[in-house]
Amino acid sequence: MNQETFEKNYTMSSLHKAIKVLKAFTKDEPTLSLTELSKKTGISISSLQRFVSTFVYEGFLHKDERTKRYQLGHSLLYLGNLVKQESSLIIVAEPLLKKLNEEMGESVSINIIDGLERRCILNYDSTYPLSTKMYVGDTSPLYAGASSKTLLAFMPDVEEYVEQITLTPITDHTILSKDQLMEELQQIRSQRFAKSNGERVRGACSVTAPILNASHQIIASVTMVIPEVRYNDYDEQSLIETIQQVALEIEKQLY
Repeated sequence: MNQETFEKNYTMSSLHKAIKVLKAFTKDEPTLSLTELSKKTGISISSLQRFVSTFVYEGFLHKDERTKRYQLGHSLLYLGNLVKQESSLIIVAEPLLKKLNEEMGESVSINIIDGLERRCILNYDSTYPLSTKMYVGDTSPLYAGASSKTLLAFMPDVEEYVEQITLTPITDHTILSKDQLMEELQQIRSQRFAKSNGERVRGACSVTAPILNASHQIIASVTMVIPEVRYNDYDEQSLIETIQQVALEIEKQLY
C-alpha cells in the first residue's frame, strides 16, 4: 500500500492538521502568533482559529491575552509525564517481575488506573499448567479484585468514585456493599496490601501491593495471581511480604 492510498483511506486530514499545529512549537520557537502558525503549518487563518480555540479550551495550548501568542499547555505536560512515568515504571519493573515469576512460577503483573478502570501494562504468565491468564491491555472495574482495589484505595477522589458507581456483580464474591467496600479500601491504605478470592475471576486468588511515588500518590499496583486450589500451598503472610518487597524495590529504583 502506497503512502497516498494509506492517507486517503486510513487517516483524517483534520487530525493531521491539528497535529501539525502542536508540532509547530519547538524549543527555539516556544511561542507563536496565529500568523506565524499559519505560515508554519500552511493552514488558513480561519481554519487555524478553530483548531487553536479547541486546543486552548482543552488545555493543550495556552494563549497569552496580552501578546496574543500561543504556547503548549499543561495538558500536554500531564500526558507527557504519564508516558515518562509509565515507561520508567516498565523499565524498572520488568526484571523484578520476571525474577519473581521465575522463582514462584505464578502469574505476576503491573496494573495502573486508566480512566475509571484498572489496566494491565505488564504481565508474566504462570509456568504451571493450571493458571489464571492475564493479558497486557486487560481492563476491569476498580472495585473488584485485589489489584483494582489497591489502586482505588490510594486514588485521591475515592469517596466520590464509590458514591457515583453502581456495584455490578462480576462473580458471586464481588463486593456489592459500598460501606463494606469503603471499609476494605481504608484497611488497604493502612496495611499497604490487598488480597482477594474470586471477586473478578472464579477460583483466582490475588495478593497485591501499591507502588507509590515520593508524595505517596498511587502509580500502580503489583499483583500475584494464584489459582485457589494451589493458594493454600503457600504461607499467605510470606506471599504478602514478598509482593510488598517487590513494590518497595520498584519505588526505590523509581525515586
